[in-house]
Amino acid sequence: MKISLRAGERIYINGAVLRVDRKVSVELVNDVMFLLEGQVMQASDATTALRQLYFIVQLMLMNPTDVVAAAALYGEHHAALLAVCESREMLDGLAAIDELVKTTRYFDALKRIRALFPVEEAILADLARANAEIPFEAA
Repeated sequence: MKISLRAGERIYINGAVLRVDRKVSVELVNDVMFLLEGQVMQASDATTALRQLYFIVQLMLMNPTDVVAAAALYGEHHAALLAVCESREMLDGLAAIDELVKTTRYFDALKRIRALFPVEEAILADLARANAEIPFEAA
């Protein structure tokens, strides 16, 4: 796989952070886990349940030598999402994500989670509209 990076851009490879000082192309010739800087979610951006799941899986990818704690957190968070989701698309996506995580295909799991962001946004928007329609009764 060939990756092009701009000057100052970072790439996370097997837990190592690399920053290039000039435009460069890198060819990854073996199987590695990596994230480009633009795919990295900051903790402050993990504002929804699905984004929090993304952040947890991202931790698993970025720190492959210490996956145990993140894997336990992933298991709890994934189970909580399954318990509250009613959307078939979301449930199917969560099942696919779990299979990817179980086989340590974290990058693919992150892609699958990102694909569900619009579904989650629609669900949250529907909930907000429904809550706005409930009249407030003063006690």
